[in-house]
Amino acid sequence: MKLQAHILIPTALAIGLAGFLVWHQLADRQGLPEGLIQTNGRLEGEHIAVAGKTPGRIVRLLVKEGDSVNAGQAMAQLDDTQLKAKSEQVAQTVATLTAQLHAAQTVLGVAKQEVPLNITANDAQLQRARAQLGKAQAAEAQAQRDASRMRALLERGSVDRHKTELAELAATAAQADTAAARTGVIQAEQALQQARLGDARIAAKQAELNALAAQLEQARAAQREIDSVLADLTLKAPAQGVVMSRIRDLGEMVAPGSPVFDIVDLDQLYLKVYVPENQIGKIKLGLPAQIYTDAFPDTAYPATLRYIASRAEFTPKEVQTPDERVKLVYAVKLHLNQNPKHQLTPGLPADAVIRWDEQIAWQRPKW
Repeated sequence: MKLQAHILIPTALAIGLAGFLVWHQLADRQGLPEGLIQTNGRLEGEHIAVAGKTPGRIVRLLVKEGDSVNAGQAMAQLDDTQLKAKSEQVAQTVATLTAQLHAAQTVLGVAKQEVPLNITANDAQLQRARAQLGKAQAAEAQAQRDASRMRALLERGSVDRHKTELAELAATAAQADTAAARTGVIQAEQALQQARLGDARIAAKQAELNALAAQLEQARAAQREIDSVLADLTLKAPAQGVVMSRIRDLGEMVAPGSPVFDIVDLDQLYLKVYVPENQIGKIKLGLPAQIYTDAFPDTAYPATLRYIASRAEFTPKEVQTPDERVKLVYAVKLHLNQNPKHQLTPGLPADAVIRWDEQIAWQRPKW
């Protein structure tokens, strides 16, 4: 009897332990409570093609597949030799036109200051010359009258010939003074006319200045365009992410818009999962979810349900077992709310729990 008891007790314990394990496995197979849906998939991201705006030959590759890049980081360089030479030529043209423009501005500024002064001075000179001419003409007229009167008196014998000759000499001198005054008026008029022509010279110089300014602006526009194209020859990352693939190699010619790299934004990762048809009615856009990965098993990453496929499909082969593939499921995307320190990367397998009943507490997936 003691021997039988010695045998039966361990046997009972073993049976009990086996029963507990079976019960535990059955409990695990029941999955999560109502209100939570567990599923799994692989992390994916929004792919961004890095392409150039202009054609060119790749002369440098600055990153490789798997590298992390920041927004604006240079990733590749296209050949810019010819464009840099053209840029130097345009820069020289800009420098020359700038110097010519400054010189023309200086000349125009001086002319604008001098011409009004010259006009004023020559106008005053003309007025003085005309006044002198008037006096000379009046003096000549008086001298002519005096000479005529002396000749009449000489004929009557009232004066001697010497006085008459003096009067005639004075008339001749007055006539010469009038001629000189008339010449002064003509010269003053010509000087005034020449000064007034300064306005025309100013207008011509202004037109020349405007033409130089237009040429300079065209050259500067050409320089800006070249600088823009030169900048485009350096392919830069449009966003922070990871280089998933390099599509072109060193030395290859690329056309405008032809992708050279494919990057994924690490701040826009999502987990694509599949929800069975019989559970799809429980979920809606905006529901919270938690994502778990083998790489960081102790961390639950918050996510939000942002996409539900409009049509059902058979479970993809790479996701479930053969007997599960015949089930109809809906593709769902769970977008990570954040990716701290960019720990998660595309391609990582992950489990997820979607909570459609907010009164149910979060639980880890049970597979």
